[in-house]
Parts: sequence; structure tokens; C-alpha cells
Amino acid sequence: MQHQQPPAAPGLLPARAVLLLAAVAAAVLFFARPPPIEQARALAYGPAQIRESRLKPGAAAQPRPVRAAFVVLARNSELHALRASIRQLEDQFNARHHYPYVFLNNEPFSDEFKQAMEWATTGDCHFGLVPYDHWSVPPWVDRIRAMRARVAMAATVPYGGSESYRKMFESGFFYRHPLLDDFDYYWRVEPGVEFTCRIPYDPFQYMADNSKLYGFAISLREFPATVRSLWSVTNAFRAAYPEHVSANNTLRWLMTPAGDYNMCHFWSNFEIAALAFFRSPQYRAYFDFLDRAGGFFLERWGDAPVHTLAAAMFLDKSQVHYFGDIGYHHPPFQNCPTDPDYNGRYCFCNSNR
Repeated sequence: MQHQQPPAAPGLLPARAVLLLAAVAAAVLFFARPPPIEQARALAYGPAQIRESRLKPGAAAQPRPVRAAFVVLARNSELHALRASIRQLEDQFNARHHYPYVFLNNEPFSDEFKQAMEWATTGDCHFGLVPYDHWSVPPWVDRIRAMRARVAMAATVPYGGSESYRKMFESGFFYRHPLLDDFDYYWRVEPGVEFTCRIPYDPFQYMADNSKLYGFAISLREFPATVRSLWSVTNAFRAAYPEHVSANNTLRWLMTPAGDYNMCHFWSNFEIAALAFFRSPQYRAYFDFLDRAGGFFLERWGDAPVHTLAAAMFLDKSQVHYFGDIGYHHPPFQNCPTDPDYNGRYCFCNSNR
């Protein structure tokens, strides 16, 4: 005679099913949590930013009608490349104006770095730590899918295999750092770039006097593999928030005849902009929409196309400015003034290169 199992109590799952659900939940929690290095960083530094300012007595006496600063995201290991770039920027422009610098890092700056930057600059120096939640993978992103995307792109796309490149600090968080609260304009500076012309005027003052909100020096085309869904997600945003799109927008400049994204973008490693643009409800809503879509990590959306699409959507054409008279070299590309008189008087770049 066969012995039948007693029926399960109503509302209760069999023990095997309970164990299976527990295992699945544990796996989800394991893969959703930050990797060990991010957990350690959060414990070591806590939620507060490490901040330090080194002020120059002479800089405070310099009249500056515009509240502006240079903003630098750099590692300690980039000290020498950055020092060369800043010395050139000082020689070409800032030694006459003494604008301050904001240096940001996802790890504390070394004493050597801070001392070198203080010596290289004529303006006040502010050093800050990027908050943990501004430099981490959001919990809604599938880390396994993101890892597979990095592996697939590693051999074919610049920085395709890098997770740190995908941190969206430059797209959605830099302007929220407390060290920028006292400024209205920013000029982005990166290690290893060259400023190849003397700048005989104040670009910050020009932006303020002419109601410019975004300025660039180089435009390029993005690698299509890095932004496969960015345009469709952007169109979804436009449909959801039509009130955010400027009536005098320049999106047509970024579209093919078929209505697709043509991959053009402002190269954001040189960027002079009003922080009000990034702090606006329109930009913040756009970034949050993109962030939730996951493309920063599941593809490799960069800050350059994001800034470009936002400027095209939210700004009038008259609010965007091309700094054609600023000599700038970020290997392998450059912006070199083509006017022979201007070039000969102020520059050492070759406009025919």
C-alpha cells in the first residue's frame, strides 16, 4: 500500500520551495550590493565629503565680477600631467585673473598633490572628495548585464571595458558638489591638455555679458556602439516632458535626414558653462530619466553626448557659444584659431595640422 503525503497546510509553501526562494533572494542581494572596494570606501570615508581649501591672500583682493571657477576631476597619479596643463592655463589666462580651482577626486588627494596645485595656481584651491553615492552603480542597474556589456565593448570601443569611465559624475552630479555652491560658471580642465593661445579677454565675463549658457571648443562624432539607445530614450523623454523642450531648440543640428541621431557632440573635456544650465529642472529631469534607463552602465553613454543633447533641447541657439579663438589641444584633437593675425599674435598651434 502506498503512503500518501499529507496535504500542505493552506497558505504554506513546501519546504523545498521556501529554500529555493531564499537562495534566489540571497543571489539577488549578492549581485545587487556594491563590490567590496566600494563597500570599503563607503566605510572608510563615510557619507561626508573630505574638503580642504587653501586660500591665496592676493586672490581675494582681485576684483572678479563673475562667480566662476575651474573644475578638475583628477587622480593623484595624474599630478604631473595636470600640473603641466594648469601652468599653461595660468600663463595664458589666469595669472591675470586669479580665478579659483575646485579639485575633485573619488579618493582623498595626497599632500603632494595639494601642495603642487597650490604652487602651480594663482587662485584659491579647494579640494573635495566625490560623495560615494555620486560615484557608484545605482541599485536598479543589473550588474551582470553591465559586466557583459563591458566585456563585449572592451576590444572595440575606447574605454569600453572600463566601469569607472561609466560613473556618471560628469553627467549628473558634479554641479551638485557643495564646493560649487558659491559659483555661477565653471570651466572644465583635464590633465594632459594644452592651452596653445594667450587668452586676451575673460571667457567667464563674456559668457555672463552675452547671456551664454554653454561654450565649447571642439565637436566630434560619438562611437555609435556606445549610445545605441540614447536617442530613443531622449525621444521618450521629449514625449513625456514636452514642456521642458525649448521652442527655439537646435535638435535638428543633431539629426540625420531620417530623424536619427547623427552622433555629433561637443567634446566636453573643454567646457565653459553656466551652472544654472545643469542645475535647471529641465536638465535634472533629463539626467534622472537617463539614469533610470541604465544606459550609462548597460551601454557607455558619455557625458559629452548627454550635455550636447541637453543643450540642444533646453537652450536657444543664441545661448550656445563656440570658442574658436581659444587654442586647445587634447590629443589627438585640437582647436586652433585660423585667423592668421590672431594666430600669429597669440598662439603657438598650427591651424593647418
